[in-house]
Amino acid sequence: MKIALITGASSGIGREFAVQIAKLYRNLDEIWVTARRAERLEQLKKELDVRVKIYTGNLCDDEIYNKIEAALKNENIEIRMLVNAAGYGKMEKVDAGDPKEQCGMLDVNCRALTRMTMLCIPFLSSGSRIVNIASAAAFCPQPGFAVYAASKSYVYSFSLALGAELEKRSITVTTVCPGPVDTEFFERAGALPSKEKAAVRASASEVVKQALLDSVNRKTISVYGMPMKCARIFAGILSDRLLTRIMKRINHIN
Repeated sequence: MKIALITGASSGIGREFAVQIAKLYRNLDEIWVTARRAERLEQLKKELDVRVKIYTGNLCDDEIYNKIEAALKNENIEIRMLVNAAGYGKMEKVDAGDPKEQCGMLDVNCRALTRMTMLCIPFLSSGSRIVNIASAAAFCPQPGFAVYAASKSYVYSFSLALGAELEKRSITVTTVCPGPVDTEFFERAGALPSKEKAAVRASASEVVKQALLDSVNRKTISVYGMPMKCARIFAGILSDRLLTRIMKRINHIN
């Protein structure tokens, strides 16, 4: 049985991946979705014209991985696409932040993504794809958003290296690096610190559409929109010290 597995599918980019994958890839037998909010996943299930299997739980706990692993082994599953979209951010200075929130970002954005990927790799086949959601914040240090940006730098580096490791198996790993996206993300992260960032906010549908196209074309990086593409270029040209100063000013850090 051929499936797509999507984490963080209850809202935002993860939910949009479920919607677009269900419309575009008719050869899938099922879409498996994970998130903590069961009612959101049940509503998503009603909206999709494909069989949906729901795994509700916290990706920081063992239980959800045990359930998915058992199902993968028992149901003769072939994962055609894995989308690691679960994650969150919190904009605050490290010395003023909540350690639980800051370390929680590392647990979800880095550890959970790594664990889910390692769990699924044995069930991927030639032509399968992994899509990992990073961020344009991965391109440079972000004072005021330091832990989040560092966590996405991990996703960026991990994904590039993983793609090289899986190349001989013809498995593509695409890292999605959007700028601000119009989702519920900022309800938890906090309001955007500048008018400039608000002006470049993209829609989840457009970001996901570009990501799926780039994945099909076997691209390792997917960056939506000219502002973020320019940001990636400048991040490769300017010194780390200068980049950090620029981001400190943009994020209004004193």
